Amino acid sequence: MSRLLVRSSEPDSDGRVIHITPESAGWGYVGFEVFKLKEGQSIARKTGDREYCLVLVSGFADITAGSEAFADLGTRASPFDGKPADAVYVPAGSDFSVTARTDLELGVGSGPARRASHPARVIRIDPTTVEVRGKGTSSRYITNILPDSDPGADSLLVVEVITPAGHWSSYPPHKHDRDALPAESALEETYYHRLNPPQGFAFQRVYTDDRSIDETISVQDGDVVMVPKGYHPVGAPHGYDLYYLNVMAGPTRKWVFKNDPDHDWIVA
Repeated sequence: MSRLLVRSSEPDSDGRVIHITPESAGWGYVGFEVFKLKEGQSIARKTGDREYCLVLVSGFADITAGSEAFADLGTRASPFDGKPADAVYVPAGSDFSVTARTDLELGVGSGPARRASHPARVIRIDPTTVEVRGKGTSSRYITNILPDSDPGADSLLVVEVITPAGHWSSYPPHKHDRDALPAESALEETYYHRLNPPQGFAFQRVYTDDRSIDETISVQDGDVVMVPKGYHPVGAPHGYDLYYLNVMAGPTRKWVFKNDPDHDWIVA
């Protein structure tokens, strides 16, 4: 199995099925977890010196973040319902708890905090702001949950994407692995994949210019692909729509990418 691939496990006592830390990934910034909670089940965490973004991938929940209480969050029973997710930003030096009102799939991204804490808040996305990116069979639907244009975070960038069956995404192949602004930023990234119907599969290739990394990964429902560097296109086969949740972080909170020069002609 690829060292870049993390498969979902059976839920532990907290309902956690994915657990990636900077230490387990062998990088410096991104942490990512997925919890599958049963109705009425709760989790609680302290943030320490990291900031968090809690994404309600599916289901409904009550969330507290520090002294703030946010009731009845959630927008959908499935990430394929055509509605943007609700999310909650939780600053460093705080804590949070989540109680599932229904069965809940919760994505939890974290990254280093660098400055004074930003306030805890709910992030609700206007459905009219969902972006169609690409054209033809590279068209896909982008929801920017925590983009670099939002000043309310220190390091985290969070986005979710729907790639229709038979389409390509993160395409043309692009990378963001050099701390060389304004030309390119350095960002680690996780891809949490869901498929509809769930017995499907997709493909993700991760490769560098020098091919020190060159892996093509068969992705199943619930898998995470880690992208420490390099280009990272995704393909969804006919018959299977693909959802993924991206969490990114790096030395500068800016998403500036470079297309693979061999394939840049596609956007010309």
